[in-house]
Amino acid sequence: MTTDAAAGDSGNPTEEQADGLLLAIDIGNTSIAIGVFDQQEIVGTFRIATDQENFPDEYAMLLLGLLRTVDIEPDGIAAAVMSSTVPPLVNTFQQVCRKHFHVEPLVVGPGVRTGIRVLYDNPREVGPDRILHAVAALDSYDPPLIIVDLGTACVFDAVSRDGDYLGGAIAPGIGLASQALFSRAAMLHRVSLEHPAGPIGRNTVHSMQSGIFFGYVEMVRGMVRRFKAEVGEEALVIGTGGYSAVFAEEAACFDALEPDLNLTGLRLVYEANQ
Repeated sequence: MTTDAAAGDSGNPTEEQADGLLLAIDIGNTSIAIGVFDQQEIVGTFRIATDQENFPDEYAMLLLGLLRTVDIEPDGIAAAVMSSTVPPLVNTFQQVCRKHFHVEPLVVGPGVRTGIRVLYDNPREVGPDRILHAVAALDSYDPPLIIVDLGTACVFDAVSRDGDYLGGAIAPGIGLASQALFSRAAMLHRVSLEHPAGPIGRNTVHSMQSGIFFGYVEMVRGMVRRFKAEVGEEALVIGTGGYSAVFAEEAACFDALEPDLNLTGLRLVYEANQ
């Protein structure tokens, strides 16, 4: 991904998109987010489990079936864009796009224009999902920004007043941490993630729910406070990721929730590279 801030005009659809739909695919470690855009409007979103053992035709069967639930046929897809934090699946989905949609997907990575300067020590180390979040957030909100992604990992990213991606912090996600607790402690069994009645559990189940839920609430609050101390107290805080809505009310530090931030970022990067 380049750090050149002079990206193309992301507000105008390409000629290719004007005649069809854009398929956006964000491949994560746990799940794959899929979105379909009709110009700037998202007309369908889906999520499937990530499985590195699946063949391209298996993913194609899932994807084509999902698209048909919203009356989208393969020949309606005019272009595709994708990002991945699971390198082996890049080629898999390239094959899906070529064989079943007859398009060559734009893969977000080194050399792709994003329109944002990345001030990481080594910009190539930044996951594409983190840059996509920053790109999408900057399209809708004025910096400085703090983006909190509560998914497989708990990721905090900072965008400066000048709109530059500064970096962030990464912690184990709620699901990963919970699984480690269940698997490594013989006396503790799996519990559902629920809002506990209070912090002091009166039985083992409630104690675990309290530790998981309130523990992550306080981590989110504390990290946001520390980030604001560096980028500015006026920084807007945006929540995204599968668990963001679960913690939003109790954490009380999100100014906005954007569940499709990654897919919007893919659309914007695609448009900037046309």
